Amino acid sequence: MIGYVTLGTNDFDKAAAFYDELLAELGGKRMMEDDRFIAWTADGSGAAISITKPFDGKEACVGNGVMVALTANSTDLVDKVYAKAIALGAVCEGKPGPRGESGFYAGYFRDMDGNKLNVFTMPGMG
Repeated sequence: MIGYVTLGTNDFDKAAAFYDELLAELGGKRMMEDDRFIAWTADGSGAAISITKPFDGKEACVGNGVMVALTANSTDLVDKVYAKAIALGAVCEGKPGPRGESGFYAGYFRDMDGNKLNVFTMPGMG
């Protein structure tokens, strides 16, 4: 149902390098790009995540309550992607671990522009 999610950035090159490395952990590859926009997807036909320099020329800013969730097929992969994000300069917003009693397992972080993301898995996703 979701085609793609776009995150604004104020340092396009730094954000591109961050997401190239981070999303590679989940099989993500660039599917579309120009000088102010890059989109990644894991299989070429599913939902994508993208970065952009804001069209209006103003500074990118973070939406309060907005978060992008990245799917993983195991808790080990959640741990690996979360660790990669932190190693690449992301800030912890909640270390990986179980949340609630449904089997939901997630780690939360913010990228260098302050955008909040998580990487998660839950039963039936593997």
